[in-house]
Amino acid sequence: MTTCAEPVMPPSLRGKKILFGVCGSIAAFKAAGWVHALTKEGAEVTVLMTAAATRFVTPLTFAALSGRPAHTNMFADGMSHIALPAAADAVLIAPATAQTLARLAHGMADDLLSASVLACAAPVLLCPAMNSKMLAHPATQKNLAALREFGYAIAEPECGLLACGEEGAGRLAEWNSVRELLLGLLTAQDMAGQQVLITAGPTREPLDPARFLSNRSSGKMGYALARTAKRRGAAITLVSGPTALEPPPGVTLVRVETALEMAEAVSRHAQAASIVVKAAAVADFRAAAFSAQKIKKTTAEPLLELAVNPDILATLGRSRRDDQLLIGFAAESGNHEAEGKRKLLAKKADLIVVNDILGSSTGFDVDTNQVTLITLDSVEQLDLLSKEETADRIWDKALLLLANKRRRHGTEPV
Repeated sequence: MTTCAEPVMPPSLRGKKILFGVCGSIAAFKAAGWVHALTKEGAEVTVLMTAAATRFVTPLTFAALSGRPAHTNMFADGMSHIALPAAADAVLIAPATAQTLARLAHGMADDLLSASVLACAAPVLLCPAMNSKMLAHPATQKNLAALREFGYAIAEPECGLLACGEEGAGRLAEWNSVRELLLGLLTAQDMAGQQVLITAGPTREPLDPARFLSNRSSGKMGYALARTAKRRGAAITLVSGPTALEPPPGVTLVRVETALEMAEAVSRHAQAASIVVKAAAVADFRAAAFSAQKIKKTTAEPLLELAVNPDILATLGRSRRDDQLLIGFAAESGNHEAEGKRKLLAKKADLIVVNDILGSSTGFDVDTNQVTLITLDSVEQLDLLSKEETADRIWDKALLLLANKRRRHGTEPV
């Protein structure tokens, strides 16, 4: 058995140098909260403001929130438009107004922000916010298309009630989505080109209109896998049982309730996947018969007749392609290594991830995990990590296994 001594840190904003551009929009007040969130996470934030932005929020506010002076003057320091972007790991502009989009799309450099972006080699993330008619105007759309061609990332504006009182597209994207996009820009895209299918959460097997059989799975591990793989460039299809979690932005979400529904969804999407991860806690049994009426306690039979649900992982193991990587999870309360090896062979998987459901920090509905990675050739015990750190370790292992598999089958990309 091998043990990881030095944990690989997950994508994080701690220590990252973020050049934060703020433009003249009422949404600038949200940017103040974002600067606070970045600083709280440990990022080093330097704010650049357009002249119009200072009419909505003062530079002093951003200086207080970031702990650094907010820059507004193109001519206060003749080299600031070179020095500031040179030190940046990424540029985030929020809100990005129609005026600033036009400046950047045409390569103008007539203020500090536009000149700094033009001189910057770091990735740039734009967060447009404006009236829906301004957003829909052909000029704005043409500018956005040009900026995408330049390689700038765009956080698509959301629909809803705008400050002008109109309903429509143009609201500044939510911070959680923008943070994920920013982390993706700062993360090595070593999973680019991978089509990944992940199952997550529990299933619910109805007994009657009021009751169901289920389990204690929260879905946190499966969602962490989806989130981290998306950051690393993969295209994700997430088949999720009922959970209280928000889906990671940018993934294709397929919601299901029962084991039969999950099996059908997996069958529909598995063929296109290069990696399949079966992290869901699927109910082994369902009621043999569903009662259309609520079962009354006074008339209920003391015994419940059950039917066996399909074994999704075993079905995948029998039908997958030779170049497809299959990963299963085993929630165990003892004999972890033996049970993991047994499941690996029985299900014809490439990797089994075993976690201890009895541990207070590794069981259900917690944010940490300590798992054992089992393949035909190795057993690797990971340290106690966050679920996102655990997910990244699993992807590191998966990429090695996939590369070895493709070499053996002669399907390695040129």
